[in-house]
Amino acid sequence: MSDDPADPEDIPTPDSLTESLSRAIGERYLTYALSTIMHRALPDARDGLKPVHRRILFAMRELRLGSTGGFRKSAKISGDVMGNYHPHGDAAIYDAMARLAQEFNVRYPLVDGQGNFGNIDGDNPAASRYTEARMTAAAEALLEGLNENAVDYRENYDGTLTEPVVLPASFPNLLANGSSGIAVGMATNIPPHNIVELCDAAVHLIKTPDARDDTLLNYVKGPDFPTGGVIVESPESMAETYRTGRGGFRLRCKWEKEDLGRGQWQIVVTEIPYQVQKSKLIEKIADLIQTKKLPILADIRDESAEDVRVILEPKSRSVDPEILMNMLYKQSDLETRFAMNMNVLIDGRTPKVCSLKEVLRAFLDHRRDVLLRRSRHRLEKIDHRLEVLEGFIIAFLNLDRVIDIIRYDDDPKCALMAQDWGTIPPRATDERDYVSPLPGDGETDLSEVQAEAILNMRLRALRRLEELELRRERDALLEERAALEDLLATPDVQWARITDQLRETKKQFGKDYERGHRLSRIEEAVEVEDVPIEAMIDREPITVVYSQMGWIRAMTGHIDLGRELKFKDGDGPRFIFHAETTDRLLLMGSNGRFYTLPASGLPGGRGMGEPVRLMVDLPNEAQIVELRIHRPGGKLLVASSAGDGFVLPEDDAVAQTRAGKQVLNVRAPATALLAKPVSGDHVATVGENRKVLVFPLDELPEMARGKGVRLQKFKDGGLSDATTFTLSEGLSWRDPAGRTRTETDLAEWTAKRAGAGRMAPRGFPRDNKFT
Repeated sequence: MSDDPADPEDIPTPDSLTESLSRAIGERYLTYALSTIMHRALPDARDGLKPVHRRILFAMRELRLGSTGGFRKSAKISGDVMGNYHPHGDAAIYDAMARLAQEFNVRYPLVDGQGNFGNIDGDNPAASRYTEARMTAAAEALLEGLNENAVDYRENYDGTLTEPVVLPASFPNLLANGSSGIAVGMATNIPPHNIVELCDAAVHLIKTPDARDDTLLNYVKGPDFPTGGVIVESPESMAETYRTGRGGFRLRCKWEKEDLGRGQWQIVVTEIPYQVQKSKLIEKIADLIQTKKLPILADIRDESAEDVRVILEPKSRSVDPEILMNMLYKQSDLETRFAMNMNVLIDGRTPKVCSLKEVLRAFLDHRRDVLLRRSRHRLEKIDHRLEVLEGFIIAFLNLDRVIDIIRYDDDPKCALMAQDWGTIPPRATDERDYVSPLPGDGETDLSEVQAEAILNMRLRALRRLEELELRRERDALLEERAALEDLLATPDVQWARITDQLRETKKQFGKDYERGHRLSRIEEAVEVEDVPIEAMIDREPITVVYSQMGWIRAMTGHIDLGRELKFKDGDGPRFIFHAETTDRLLLMGSNGRFYTLPASGLPGGRGMGEPVRLMVDLPNEAQIVELRIHRPGGKLLVASSAGDGFVLPEDDAVAQTRAGKQVLNVRAPATALLAKPVSGDHVATVGENRKVLVFPLDELPEMARGKGVRLQKFKDGGLSDATTFTLSEGLSWRDPAGRTRTETDLAEWTAKRAGAGRMAPRGFPRDNKFT
């Protein structure tokens, strides 16, 4: 590199700048992605917690907020978590803590909240300064063993304190309480389960390490949601989900038919699906009633207090409750699907989508590590205590010398350590003498630990009884030490101890624990045959009124179609016809799309109705050109202003959504012009040039969608109208005087399709319309 600052070799090229920027962005994004995956979104397979939850529980333990102790302000807890371990917003910490206290969100709450911590309706918790909290027994079970070196610790964010890397976790919390989170490029969603079933499965996995996932499902029946409900997923699907770690579970509400007497009844929903807000659920169903999408449901009301109680009133007593609930399952959140994606951190480092067996194995391996670490820690404590006890016994055997040294020596500690205490006699037969020998009987010297312990001994401990107690304690510790050494050396003993711990956990959180029993039932889905909505609607006559400005309404009964009706200023009638509430209406837009409206869903005729654009997704530039009753099995002649058309089966025009169905393809400036019922054997068309053409109907193709074929050729203008008729009966139209005229001799206008046609007969309407 040159020393000259202007040397061209030192000036970075655009390629090198691009490469450096790309590398820098890539490195930083990778760092962000790893941080999100490991420290925020994915739970640890060992204790089932994310860092924020782990820190909340650890901070509550430091504040000594046990399950049998007092409560502390949530603001104090979230403040300690933020200041000591989690340097993020206190609002986020409080939200995470509040969720751990919500029984409708967490199967086994880890926080015992006092105050308003939110509800199943979706209301938020009160501010942290108003609520108080402490740990639950389940949280204490996750923390058990932290004082015994059960897990590793690491420095907190500023290096002033230490925090556990993972909690000991005496039960498989990952599966018991579930978890959800979205990371970078991956996500997790794990349902909660029952602790009793998980403990049984873990014990079986200890006994049979090569057990198959299907075998574990003999113990883990399926998810156990805190809000209960009924799981209706097939056993085969559940087995595949647990084997692969991906899948889903169909969850329905729990309901019962309540008899009101005199043939009246109502449906009572007592449990709703997991993570469904009750208020939004009721709002959705009320909207279905308002829009008449559930014509057999009359009303819904909420009578919930502490428990869920939602009342569904049928329209009439003849309604089948199974059919009603089946419709609600399809149109509301009374049935949901919980998508499972068991993506977790194995050993706190590696994200992996695990099966049920892999998650339980990760938990059991963690429990074995915890057991070994706690056993080694206890062994160190025993060795230290045995050393102290040995010093105490030496002091009792040479009590006078010890007292003299302490009274008269300037440095009693060094004097005690330098003194030769001789040998310790073997066990005596008299119970008042030595209860058991010391390890390594013979020459004895006091260590620094022993000398310090003797100097710190209380005077009242200088009793013969105390000496006997010390010897008994030493014997018990020696026995415990031998058991610990056997445990550390024998894997079978280790697994037997873990099995005992799991059985104790199962007993603790079993049927005697609050909500310890299974909450979610598992049943087979009873599929009820779909019944068309029209079959459930009372058949009543109505008159459909559609205005020129696009407002639609349904007036009760068949009124006189010539009667004068009220419209908005500047508006007037466009389509008026008789129908019934069981009918479906077909609307054709100028864009060639067909829309479908149930007649029972039209607004009443007391007002001016509603704009049809609120009911269907009709583009602003399009207009409704045809409105008629759908005839199942019928056919329509559809045509554009450009003179193209075809025969359309009416069933293919019925749309299932607001967006409608594209049928006639048109290109601007042409628009869809007409859609008329097909009846007869010939087609008559008339152009804007007043030329009429008649040709056989079989020359038109029958299509479900397309541009169609040319009906009539025009030099100027386009198509004005078209109709179908029976040739032997003649072609009819209304003359300018309003009289119906029929022309039977049509040889002059009959030709092949796509002809130019001839001028209309004398007396043909000036608006070029057949009807």
